[in-house]
Amino acid sequence: MQATVGSAERVALALRSLYDQFGYTQYKMSKFEEYDLYARNKDFLVSDSVITFTDLSGKLMALKPDVTLSIVKNSKDTPNAVQKLYYNENVYRVTKGAHGFKEIMQVGLECLGDVDDYCIAEVLMLATQSLTAISEEAVLDVSHLGILKELTDSIGIPTDSREELVKFISEKNTHELTALCQQCGVAQAHIDILRWLMSVSGAPATVLPQLKETLAGLVSPETLNQFEAILTALDDPMLRIDFSVVDDIHYYNGIVFKGFVRGLPGSVLSGGQYDKLMRKMKRTDRAVGFAVYTDLLDRLEQPTSEFDIDAVLLYDDASSLTAIRQQAQALTAQGISVMVLRNKPETVRYRQLMKLSGNEVQILENNA
Repeated sequence: MQATVGSAERVALALRSLYDQFGYTQYKMSKFEEYDLYARNKDFLVSDSVITFTDLSGKLMALKPDVTLSIVKNSKDTPNAVQKLYYNENVYRVTKGAHGFKEIMQVGLECLGDVDDYCIAEVLMLATQSLTAISEEAVLDVSHLGILKELTDSIGIPTDSREELVKFISEKNTHELTALCQQCGVAQAHIDILRWLMSVSGAPATVLPQLKETLAGLVSPETLNQFEAILTALDDPMLRIDFSVVDDIHYYNGIVFKGFVRGLPGSVLSGGQYDKLMRKMKRTDRAVGFAVYTDLLDRLEQPTSEFDIDAVLLYDDASSLTAIRQQAQALTAQGISVMVLRNKPETVRYRQLMKLSGNEVQILENNA
C-alpha cells in the first residue's frame, strides 16, 4: 500500500505535478460562495449540509462544500476551445460517518468547452493515474448514462420512474428493479436485459462484445461505438465496466466513473460528464471531470513499525553547533531519520541512541 501517514499531502503534490504535465492550469477560488448556488444544486453535493453565514452586505454566504459548482459559476463559455483546469482546495462539509463538519483537502480537475472523445479519454486516463498515485491496488469502474438512457427509452420506462430505476441499479437491487419494470409494463425479455446490465462487471475486452450484442437494436451503434472507442484506446487493466456506477441523472450524462483502492470501503475518486449541470447553470459548454477525496486516505491501513525514529542523537555543552549540524546532516544523507535532543527521550521508540561528545559520536544503544 503506497499511502502512509501524511499521504493526503503527498498525494496532492503528486497529482498537481501530474496535471501540470498534461497542460492543466491550477484554478484558485474563494473559500465561500453565495449560499443560493448550493441550495439550488443540493443533489449535486456529497452532503447537503452547508456552513452558512451572513456577510456585511446582508447576503447569505456559505463556506465552499464543493469546487465544481464554483468553477462552473465563475468561468465562461469557450466556443471552439477547451479549458483544462485543476484545483487543490479545501472544502467544508460533513463526511460519511462523521458527526460534524470537517475541513477537507480535495484535488481534482475539470475539462470544459468543446469537449470531444479525446478529452473524455484523457480525463479517464488521468483518473487511473491519480489512483496509481494512491495505490497500485486500485480499479476504476466505468459506465455510460447515455447507454442507460437510450435503453430505458427503448423499453418504455416512463421519465418519472427513471430516477427510482437508477437508484435500484446503483444498489444492484434486482427485486425492486423487477417490480418497478413490471409496474411500468416492461416486457420480461427487456427486464432480463436490465438485470443483466445491472450485474455485469469486468474488463472492457470481455464486456464490450457482450454489451454490443445484448443491446443491439435498443441502443444506437454510435453510443456503443463511442464507449468502445474510448475504453479500447486507453487499454488500461485498471478499467472495469460496471453499470451499477451511476450518478444523478439530472446533472450527469455520458460516461461516469468511480475509483476504488484496496483498504477503503467506498470510492476515493468520482467523476463523469456533466453537460446537464452546465445547461442548468445556463452554460453551453460541455464538461467532464473528477474529484479525489484525499480525506479518505487517512483510513487506509498504515504500515506498522516498532520505531518512531531511526536514531536519537544526544549532545552536551561540549558539542559545537557546527558539529551537531554536521552529524545530523551526515545521518539524514544516509537516509536515516534523526531526532536531535539534549536529553534521552522517555517516550520515543528509536533504533539507535547516539551521543555526540565534542565532535565524536558514540552509539549508546542499538535496538534494531
